[in-house]
Amino acid sequence: MLDAICELETEDHLTARTTYSVFKFQQLSDDDIERLRQWLICPACGGKAYFRKASKDGKAACFGSRYHQADCIEFKPSSQKSREEQDAIEVHQQLVDADALMIYFSRKPRRHSPANKAPTAPSASKTAPTAKSSSISESSPVPVTSSADGQVQESKTDYQVNTAARTTEKRVPSQGLEKLLHSLLRGTDLAKSDLWVYTDTERKYRWRAKNLFVNFADADPLDNKPHMYWGTISHTDPTMSWLNPADSKDIGIPIDGIKQPLLAQFEIEDKRDLEGAGLILFGKCFWNKEKTRKIIQLWNNDLQRIFISKLED
Repeated sequence: MLDAICELETEDHLTARTTYSVFKFQQLSDDDIERLRQWLICPACGGKAYFRKASKDGKAACFGSRYHQADCIEFKPSSQKSREEQDAIEVHQQLVDADALMIYFSRKPRRHSPANKAPTAPSASKTAPTAKSSSISESSPVPVTSSADGQVQESKTDYQVNTAARTTEKRVPSQGLEKLLHSLLRGTDLAKSDLWVYTDTERKYRWRAKNLFVNFADADPLDNKPHMYWGTISHTDPTMSWLNPADSKDIGIPIDGIKQPLLAQFEIEDKRDLEGAGLILFGKCFWNKEKTRKIIQLWNNDLQRIFISKLED
């Protein structure tokens, strides 16, 4: 997109709309860009938009959106969007056909190679689940504690396991975070579904999908239960220690303690790689000390419980 609209609320509680060309927007001061970039929308369909700065290797600055309506004139199908749509179709079919769904946190994401190169890895590696798999029950959530540095940690007490008769669901397919995120971004009914979703491979801990998947805009710091939070990234702070979701202006996701392995895992080289990227993570939301900003902390800093879907240039 060459243009985007910035919507800001005035002191009179009115909405001020300013249309920026990408050429004009990139000439603003860094402070103004940081202040305005989370308020951008598509001029055609009104979907949340993002701004990506020019890259060091010569890629131009641009506007874009992962929330275009299907009939939006700014919506330009690409190989990435086609894959995301196929993922959404697959997950939707599972919602229709399955008795329940299991999240396979250890499933490795697909690697997408340029058309002139052979793929380097299978599309879905079926890695054996790790023995140290933290799990959460909807009816009996695991207590959580916060360490001195604010990291959310799993309780050291035993899990409260549902001791009722073993589940009788027969059709329980597994799904990794990559396709679940793409299906949410593409507007499936996953976040509204009553389908049971298991968060462990032994099928002991389960949630209703509508209670498990929470968009960043709906994060509630008073909710003591962890969730699968999802949405898109607007930008990072200058040191790439915090992720700022596009879906909410008052949420920060700290990554300083896991920054190097996280950036390596998703092949992130600079801040531009995160601008407009999709994000899903299993974590807990709470207030900062001043209660002015919501914090979403990755559960136990476990890198298997987060996925970042970078935009392809």
